[in-house]
Amino acid sequence: MTPVARTTDLRRERLAHIVKATMRAFHRALQVRLAEHDVTIGHWTYLRALWHSDGLTQRELSDEAGVAAPTTLSALRAMERRGYVVRRSVEGDRRKRKVFLTPRGRALEAKLVPLAKDVNAVAVRGLSAADLAQTRRILLALLDNLNADAAQPDNGDRRVPSTRELGRLVGPPK
Repeated sequence: MTPVARTTDLRRERLAHIVKATMRAFHRALQVRLAEHDVTIGHWTYLRALWHSDGLTQRELSDEAGVAAPTTLSALRAMERRGYVVRRSVEGDRRKRKVFLTPRGRALEAKLVPLAKDVNAVAVRGLSAADLAQTRRILLALLDNLNADAAQPDNGDRRVPSTRELGRLVGPPK
């Protein structure tokens, strides 16, 4: 398997690029392990959220996973076909649906969580407890800073444009 990026190639890169490359390497390592159980990295995100809070609405699940609603719907349909989840209408509001794990989806937790723990163990191999604690503090501080920036009232119209909006900005393919 080819590495996502070599650390020697990243030493002079911006922090954001290093973090992105690291996340891609985490995903690749986990995806290889999940594939043995017919689970994609995308499904992992939803399963993990449901293992913590079964019975979320599709909107809540999208928010929890940090994914757009159409992507969630597509993933849920695939997960239903595989027998991992069922969607049920909410009493009194037929448009709102909640997502529940099936016994098969619930059973995946015992198989898949150890795989994620294994990936984490591989990633921190050779790091001292102090280094790991400092890394966690730093990453959480970075996240807090970026979240605070996003919440600033003076951000005006700064937001992530939709795919449709981006398509209009770029124009039709030539």
